[in-house]
Amino acid sequence: MQAAIAEGIFPRATRLPATRDLARELSVSRNTVLNVYENLMAQGYVTARTGSGTWIAENLPEGSLNTPRNVAPIETLSAKPAAISKRGASLLGHANASPYQWGAFVPGAPDVTQFPHKLFSQIQARLNREPDIERLIYSSNGGCAQLRAALAEYLSVARSVRADADQIIITEGIHQAVDLVSRVLCDPGDQVWIEEPGYWGTRNLLRINGLKINAIAVDEQGLIPDLPPRSRAPKMIFVTPSHQYPLGVHLSLERRKQLLDLARKHKTWLVEDDYDSEFRFSGQPFPSLQGFEPDAPVIYMGTFSKTLYPALRLGYLVVPKALAQPLRVAAAELYRGGHLLVQRALAEFIQKGHYMSHIRRMRKLYSQRRRFMVSLIERYLGADFLPVVNHEAGLHLVMNLPTGCDDVAVAALALRRGVKVRPLSQYYMHPQERRGLLLGFACVDERQCQDAFGILKGCLVEAKII
Repeated sequence: MQAAIAEGIFPRATRLPATRDLARELSVSRNTVLNVYENLMAQGYVTARTGSGTWIAENLPEGSLNTPRNVAPIETLSAKPAAISKRGASLLGHANASPYQWGAFVPGAPDVTQFPHKLFSQIQARLNREPDIERLIYSSNGGCAQLRAALAEYLSVARSVRADADQIIITEGIHQAVDLVSRVLCDPGDQVWIEEPGYWGTRNLLRINGLKINAIAVDEQGLIPDLPPRSRAPKMIFVTPSHQYPLGVHLSLERRKQLLDLARKHKTWLVEDDYDSEFRFSGQPFPSLQGFEPDAPVIYMGTFSKTLYPALRLGYLVVPKALAQPLRVAAAELYRGGHLLVQRALAEFIQKGHYMSHIRRMRKLYSQRRRFMVSLIERYLGADFLPVVNHEAGLHLVMNLPTGCDDVAVAALALRRGVKVRPLSQYYMHPQERRGLLLGFACVDERQCQDAFGILKGCLVEAKII
């Protein structure tokens, strides 16, 4: 579209189609079209006019003038449209990953500036000076043995997880963990349950792996595990029991029992995503579902993306003993694991107590930032906008919006003003009346938070929500 504007195919000072209409015509998600429009706006090719849509700029950026009008760019003379498979087109059409991963108010982004980088680098440098051969070759044993042992000890104490080191498989984050278990333990067409609303990343991975997805409603007690009579039981149930994503509720004791009973009766695997349970700001963290009963049919997933930093690309699976060897072999076959030097450094970081010290420090900081965010909502918007679920945990909260309003449009407007929020409606698989905005508070200090919140309030005024 950028080239078409530069070449004059789309004349200057003309109105572009509405995002809903263009998304419907191209059979892609509206979010995809919004991202394209936002990128064009950031580069100066289009402008937004309040109440009248998006328009081609009258004066194009200088770079666009390098290509003479009416002359096709060189690459278009030989390039042919890429042949995308149906599966690939489906993935791209549902793509939801944001290009913006830092700043107010990116949900789920930890404050990576607070990580003790110097200390961790010192550990790495010492280990790197004389690395063992085993840490320079492919990993076929589920990851670094020292890291798996350190995790087994930590998870037992911090999360009540029942496992030894042989049951732990190191992954490159939650996405790889979901891909591994869904590929190895499910066949195309198998039914799986996810939470409604739930994490779009899990949903898209399951979709591209050919599984039949059934979105199960979440209420104030968590996922509702009702299996209608004569219905086929799911092969897997993906759940975030300690801190439901994105709403923040926790799975009640009764629901935990119901889920485990259902899983045992129907030979269903429960996949527990414990993505940020370390950050609970009042009371003790809720124990894991995996450790709730001995030999529970639970596959436990964790990540260092929230506790340390996302680019580390390290997570882990804790699997029942019967699955340990098959999944370890499958992981080596699919992904050819590596990063063993970093894994060894992280093992020492955990074993020497630095990991727990960092978590305690960040828990205090995030608690303060969350309280400040809640105070801004209450002071400037009122109680009706406070999170429906007000559990003090995690790295984001969901600010409530009036039922039926266009939270996607509000998020797009905020992004054009430099504030990055996510619309709650996009986390639902099926249309819902509930609306809200996910506000990440972890990676912004109080001054940045107040400034960005003022901009967001202005967007709500412009959208006639307040």
